[in-house]
Amino acid sequence: MKEKIAPILVVDDEPEMCWILENIIRKSGFTCKTALSAQAAITLTESTSFGMAFFDAKLPDIDGLELARQFRKTDIRFPIVIVSGYFYQDDQTIEGALESGLITAFVAKPFNHDEIVSVITRYASRQAGKDIPPTRE
Repeated sequence: MKEKIAPILVVDDEPEMCWILENIIRKSGFTCKTALSAQAAITLTESTSFGMAFFDAKLPDIDGLELARQFRKTDIRFPIVIVSGYFYQDDQTIEGALESGLITAFVAKPFNHDEIVSVITRYASRQAGKDIPPTRE
């Protein structure tokens, strides 16, 4: 049985990518809200508490890592996953973000549905107070 978590936030400037991730998340039994920019995501957080987030690395207003920095100011344990076709798993920027705890996981585009479900399942327990080390999917 899946642990109950707050809605998952998806931030990507491509509406199709938001749609894909939202559908994967919803079909996995979790709720989801999407935003097409960092500012829209920040606005959503004013009215909704999220359990975890998937950020595109390259957004129109600020990049996903900067958005992660802003989220970290208010919640150090909030699981943040960078989803990117720009960075690779062994990129020094991504490795540094994982090691420092800025992000919780990284998923490269293109990804398969199981990768996303695996990340969600793995980090859903974060809300239960369990400590889980960062990963690359």
